[in-house]
Amino acid sequence: MVGEQLKTIYQRLFEYFGPQHWWPGRTQFEIIVGAILTQNTNWTNVEKAIANLRRRRLLEPLKLHEIEIEELAALIRPAGYYRLKARRLKNFLDWLFEKHTGQLDGLNDIPTDLLRRQLLGIKGIGRETADSILLYALDRVIFVVDTYTARVMLRHRLIDTDADYEQIQDLFQSNLDEDVRLFNEYHALLVRLGKQFCRPKPKCSECPLNLLPHTIEAEYP
Repeated sequence: MVGEQLKTIYQRLFEYFGPQHWWPGRTQFEIIVGAILTQNTNWTNVEKAIANLRRRRLLEPLKLHEIEIEELAALIRPAGYYRLKARRLKNFLDWLFEKHTGQLDGLNDIPTDLLRRQLLGIKGIGRETADSILLYALDRVIFVVDTYTARVMLRHRLIDTDADYEQIQDLFQSNLDEDVRLFNEYHALLVRLGKQFCRPKPKCSECPLNLLPHTIEAEYP
């Protein structure tokens, strides 16, 4: 039953919005950098920061690892919280070089659960960022949960108000086929829906899910 509801939501969203082509990035490493920089900001600002790094030809682990943190912070300033995010990028790179000799290929043989725990052990890398790295950069079968996901699921009565990150994640992973492309597209479509229709003050009458059971009283910020 839940699986059918989730599939119906996906089909409606895909038919309405079409493919979202997530995650923007030319390389694995660029996607990882973007996942860290996009915390608490919009993608337009992240693109400006990444463009600065690209112009300086710094979008490689070794080059970014060697750059001074003050210079890095200045380059990623458009992404906001630039000093904090520079430190988080450095924390990730320190881990990558200390544990995996700076090689992303070294992550390929690590089981997803273990790699997720390692990423979460890096200061400044939370669950959404870790899962974005796993799904979008490393093609691991894991569903990314964010505010938009929680809001849509709550309003369509698929979770309770006290559901935590792992419970929402398990909702998708237990009821859908384990498919990287599906998880990628589904998350992107939920973000699109959350930004355009399922806002804190929802536009239910215009929403592509407007005929499905829902309750706007179930608020999620």
